Amino acid sequence: MGNTETALKEAMTSIEGTIGVALVDYSSGMALGTLGGGKDLDLSVAAAGNTDVVRAKVRTMELLGLKDEIEDILITLGGQYHLIRLLKSRGHTGLFLYLALDKSRANLAMARHQLRRVEDTLEV
Repeated sequence: MGNTETALKEAMTSIEGTIGVALVDYSSGMALGTLGGGKDLDLSVAAAGNTDVVRAKVRTMELLGLKDEIEDILITLGGQYHLIRLLKSRGHTGLFLYLALDKSRANLAMARHQLRRVEDTLEV
């Protein structure tokens, strides 16, 4: 098991094409930890903005009466993938991992698999 900083480092180094990663509390929209990003990707802004995405999807599922859980949300841009993984293991409800990937270098299936593995080691 690892803490937030260790989990974010694991995601940055083990997932090919990673631009940045954040652990986000979607009840507040605050990033609990970030790694990577830069001038072209402000992870604090991304955390807050993607909180709105998660809240909208959760609300829509409630309105539709869907009794299922969101594993992840994928946003595909021209040159990037943005992957939002809602945490469900060991009572991490209300948190998500946000991963921004360079589309030309990333393997989306492997990124999803590895992000799931990072979630399993995360201790908050």
